[in-house]
Amino acid sequence: MKLKVGIAGYGLAGRSFHAPILAGTNFEVTAVLTTNDVRKRHAKEDFPAVKIVSTIEELCAQDLDLIVIASGNQVHLSQALTAINAGIPTVVDKPMGINVAQTREILDAADSAGVAVTTYFNRKWDSDILTLKRVIRDGQIGKVIRMDSRFERFRPQLNPQSWRENNSPEDGGGLLLDLMPHLISTAIECFGPANLKSSSIRSVRGGADDDCVLVLAHETGVESILSASAVVGAPGPRLRVIGSEGAFVVNELDPQEALLRAGKAPKDGKWEEDTSSQAFIHRGDSVEEFKTDPGNYASFYSLVHEAIVNKTAMPISPEEILAVAQIIDKAREINSYG
Repeated sequence: MKLKVGIAGYGLAGRSFHAPILAGTNFEVTAVLTTNDVRKRHAKEDFPAVKIVSTIEELCAQDLDLIVIASGNQVHLSQALTAINAGIPTVVDKPMGINVAQTREILDAADSAGVAVTTYFNRKWDSDILTLKRVIRDGQIGKVIRMDSRFERFRPQLNPQSWRENNSPEDGGGLLLDLMPHLISTAIECFGPANLKSSSIRSVRGGADDDCVLVLAHETGVESILSASAVVGAPGPRLRVIGSEGAFVVNELDPQEALLRAGKAPKDGKWEEDTSSQAFIHRGDSVEEFKTDPGNYASFYSLVHEAIVNKTAMPISPEEILAVAQIIDKAREINSYG
């Protein structure tokens, strides 16, 4: 059963991370909200029959089963509230709100209206995270002590066209809101609830925050060191998890992002391409390759589809969404760089 979906925003998030996965997971993209002429053209190239609208109110009037908010962070609150008030199930790209207050306002509005809402923590379906959960479950590296999880890049020059790199935190800019929600949500997924122990957030290039390191202490006793940075000339491994009997290491990013940027997409909820990562188990001088599970962002939208059709729970719970937002707010509060 195909469901009709409208996408608010058709930049990188809307075009590359949502539209192709929706179309490959039993959704029909029937409407797109954008006022940008280039993005209007892109939407028509991708979906010739799509209806282009210029306001969120027009989008909500298109007889939709789902709305995906993939606009700039600064309008997530207003657009999500409009969709919820129209009674339409809604996915909000991360972060759901710029802060805890906005996040709670969206969740409370959805709860009061009886409308399903969730946010796009798609990295929980990366190959490395899916495999790590199996490594933990099977005791492959003994008792886990610490995880180093990174999205580190080397982009020493600001992109003047990128609102994420130039907007203030109050307007939704910076890596703390862009990439850190993925790192926090996956850490909580693997090791459970956590408290923030330390926070370093700074701007190196003169724009929005571009170098962030958070340390979480999980109730299970695991420590997560999370790094999101655009100024690392020698990026560390994507994932390094230390256990009492070895270490699980993944050096490169899950391949799904590169596939999506290259115009590839899943079909019928599955990838035809290889979406597994290369991983290793280290035990001192002994290093062996470890078979990984394939990543699949389509799993997120398959669960959203099921939630709409069968009234089951959305894939990311309100409690988890709030937990991530609270850690981000706390990170600004205790930031060692003020």
